Amino acid sequence: MTSPLSRRSFLGMSGAVGLTAALAACGGGSKIGAGSGAPAPAAPTFSGGEYAGPKVSLDFWNGFTGGDGPHMRSMLAAFNKEYSGRIEVRNVTRRWEDLYPAMPTAISAGKGPDVAVIHNDWIGSFAARQVLTPLDDVVSALKLTESDFIPAVWQAGVYGGKRFSVPLDVHCLGDYWNAAHLDKIGLKEAPADKATYEQALGELTEAGIADPFWMPSKWPAHLMFMSLVWQFGGELYSEDGAKALWGSEQATAALSWMVEQIDKGNSPGKVAIDTQYAAFKNDKTSFTWDGIWQINDLKTNAPNLRWGLSPIPVIGESAAVWSASHNFVMTSQTARSADKMQAAKFFVDYMSRRSTEWAKAGMIPARNSARQDPAVADLPQIKLAQDLTAFHFLPALPGVGDVQSKALELAVAKAVLKQASPADALRDGVASADKLLAENKRKYAR
Repeated sequence: MTSPLSRRSFLGMSGAVGLTAALAACGGGSKIGAGSGAPAPAAPTFSGGEYAGPKVSLDFWNGFTGGDGPHMRSMLAAFNKEYSGRIEVRNVTRRWEDLYPAMPTAISAGKGPDVAVIHNDWIGSFAARQVLTPLDDVVSALKLTESDFIPAVWQAGVYGGKRFSVPLDVHCLGDYWNAAHLDKIGLKEAPADKATYEQALGELTEAGIADPFWMPSKWPAHLMFMSLVWQFGGELYSEDGAKALWGSEQATAALSWMVEQIDKGNSPGKVAIDTQYAAFKNDKTSFTWDGIWQINDLKTNAPNLRWGLSPIPVIGESAAVWSASHNFVMTSQTARSADKMQAAKFFVDYMSRRSTEWAKAGMIPARNSARQDPAVADLPQIKLAQDLTAFHFLPALPGVGDVQSKALELAVAKAVLKQASPADALRDGVASADKLLAENKRKYAR
């Protein structure tokens, strides 16, 4: 993944701010030789097999600046060694919050990535402005279908009836628990439902663990909120992307439960960003909900802490958890060279087939065959994928990141900080969100 700070920053970024003009300049992405003034020949179709053209160099952009970086670099080194003389992949690693705004302008100038890894919630924004090249021929040649992947992550790669990505992984929230604390109340792992979870929190307090479940007001509070909205049966946005739906009774129940953890004494008030995770690493709190990208950090930086990882408990009516995915995409820059297109498609296929190696970075493989490989069976994140229906993703709405950061995240923080009741905070947030959604529809329609 990346460091907690840069991960927070990229998810808090706008999906539209500062990108519209640059994205609009990148039209005609599927044309080879675009900008030459001559009619563009048809794009070559990928038929599978190894790349047989002349030697090419591919620029590969990604945001793997944290503990996952060494794993990706190792995979790239293996590829470059095996295909030396035919394909050279040059790794360009940038923080996600720097990578996304830079991509469209760089691509339009021919100085951007040929292949990139982006998150699923950016596919719609980039595809809408033709920054990406469709990959339907790749998945067709490889005979890949939804049945080969986690269904929700496979569906997240489609925009406007075309496939723009090949999913690499899924990363989601999990419930990290302190084994020594649970020993005090006779538990071997985190409880899985609301009644037993709340009972455990009460018993932990009685056992002398002050504030066993710190409730953040910012990162990853909005991810917790979205997970709970889905658990209570709510939705975040209408199917047409015109309305925010997180002002519902289900959403109010979700946010109220978060605030109740402070009211009941399970959490201190006004928890500053990152302090809930720091408290867990330092043996001060019993549970923390955070992303699976923290696995390698705990292994490296908290070697004496006895901890476990479980799916977040079912507080609502059914299991659901916020999830996201890293996806391989090809850009319109690549489409200017037939040889680069073929080499890039071969590279994407190569990397996707080796996602068992990528799982060592702390991710859940998106491919079923990789996730079921005995080589990954003992990795702590694999148990979070036992119920595939629990994974929920943001919809592929162009500019959805803008709505999230400027409306949803602020509404959640306002309620947790006791600046407004959950219902009032959500009502005001939805009003802001609906205005932003309307602006995005006009902006991306242009």
